[in-house]
This record gives sequence, C-alpha cells and structure tokens, in this order.
Amino acid sequence: MPFSSFANRLPDPNYKITEAGENSSSGLTGPGFKTVKFSGEQPISFSRTNSGRVMTRAIVGHTWKINITYNPMTRDQFEPVYNFLLEKRGRLKPFFVSLPQNASTRTTTSGTISVVNTHTAGSTSILVDGFASVTGGLRPGDMFNIDDASNSNHKKIYQVTRVADSTNRLSSDTIGANERRYYITPPLEKDVSNNSTIDYSEPLIRVVQTADIQEYNLGTNNLYTFALNLEEAQP
Repeated sequence: MPFSSFANRLPDPNYKITEAGENSSSGLTGPGFKTVKFSGEQPISFSRTNSGRVMTRAIVGHTWKINITYNPMTRDQFEPVYNFLLEKRGRLKPFFVSLPQNASTRTTTSGTISVVNTHTAGSTSILVDGFASVTGGLRPGDMFNIDDASNSNHKKIYQVTRVADSTNRLSSDTIGANERRYYITPPLEKDVSNNSTIDYSEPLIRVVQTADIQEYNLGTNNLYTFALNLEEAQP
C-alpha cells in the first residue's frame, strides 16, 4: 500500500519499519537497547579572581548526548537498524530516537497539558494548566517536547527538575488550583506560544550520529555486535 513518507525514527521494540521504509505495525521490530548512556553538555565559562570571587556564564547552547549499545543480534534483528542508519549517511541527516527510560511518565498520566501564556527563550520554568481533567502529571525526571503551532522547528527535549503547585510554590509565585509550574533543564531554547501542548508520551530526541563511519562486528557465532553514538541536533 502506498504511504506518504519514510520513517524517520530509529527502529526499536515500540517502533517498526517495513522493508519499504514505512512505519507500520506489520514492519520489522527494532531491537531493544542493552545499555544507554545519556548526558547533557552545557559549556560554561568559569573564572576566579585573586580574591576568590567566582564568575560564570553559559557560552554555548545545551546539547544532549547518547551512547547506545545493543546485545548481540541476529541478522534479522540487525538489518532494520543498520540500514536505517546507512540511509542517514553519517552526520548528514538528523533523525529521532525514543529512549526507553523516558517513554512514559513516572506516574501514569493522561489528558492535555497546555502552556499558560507566552514564555521567552531562556526561561527556566513554564506555567501549565489542564489539571482539572488531567490524570497524574509530570514529576522530576520526566521529559517532554513542546508542540507549538507557531513554531514547528521547536524540537528540543526538556527534563522536569521541580514541580510547583498552588500549595507548594515560591511565595513570590502565583499558581492556580488547576495549574503547575515545571522547572526545566535546559532553559527554553525558543519562545513558546500560549496554549502550546506538552508532549509527554514517548518524547523524541532529534539527533545525528557523531561520526561518518558506520561499522559493526560479526562474531564466529554469526551474531552482530553494534554500538551507536548520537548527539542532539536542532533544526
């Protein structure tokens, strides 16, 4: 059956790709990850005066970095991943990846969480609402994307570090009964419009490979071993 676009997400147990390159439930299941190393890089300019005074400032934007290793794979397990990556031609074409530890929130959550008012790039928190009908909610450690109708290029993924509500909040803050304030890292990369949606169900990280060489090892047991180094790439 014809389809509208090729899949642009790394195959995993929750995301299948057909041999034609389409995301489909009838496709080939991607293998699960053996290990995931996940790090955030925020270069900081640091200096100390003779008197001991410390001065710091962020000098470059924040970047998430990912190292994925796989268990030994059969050829049928290996080929969906490897051919997907070959088509990306090293660092040429970005794609998306879902990490298993962030595929769902810490507390079962359902319903629409929306941004209250506009927020400017550089903000370290966002005010959200919808909790009159939302079940659960994000907790520290949960990650999310922002679906902003005014900016389709806002692909950054954020992690919640604190959650404030109408009871537990800074005395200088005003939070309604159906609102929450999510403190996030990194700070907002782009301006965010009012009523933008918090996408917390399987949030995706837009990445590129860190090298232009794709390689694997084939053992005497006829199993493939493979690792993948990725870094976040914003449009």
